[in-house]
Amino acid sequence: MKIKTETVVRTACLALALVNQVLTALGKSPLDFGENEVNELVSSAVVIVTAAAAWWKNNSFTSAALIADERLEQLRGKNI
Repeated sequence: MKIKTETVVRTACLALALVNQVLTALGKSPLDFGENEVNELVSSAVVIVTAAAAWWKNNSFTSAALIADERLEQLRGKNI
């Protein structure tokens, strides 16, 4: 049985977070970021997540697309 890549990535991220937390509790600063770098990182993350969500979702603007969305919902309601 093969371990999934997602499992390895999540485990590695957890390990990194735990090591960072222990070092921080001991007064060490393993990730030496200034306030500006943190602000830029958070702002960039918000933009990336928002852009991905907007791109992923179905954004219907034209009347034909809106009618098609309504028809799709009707068909889904009938379990077709």
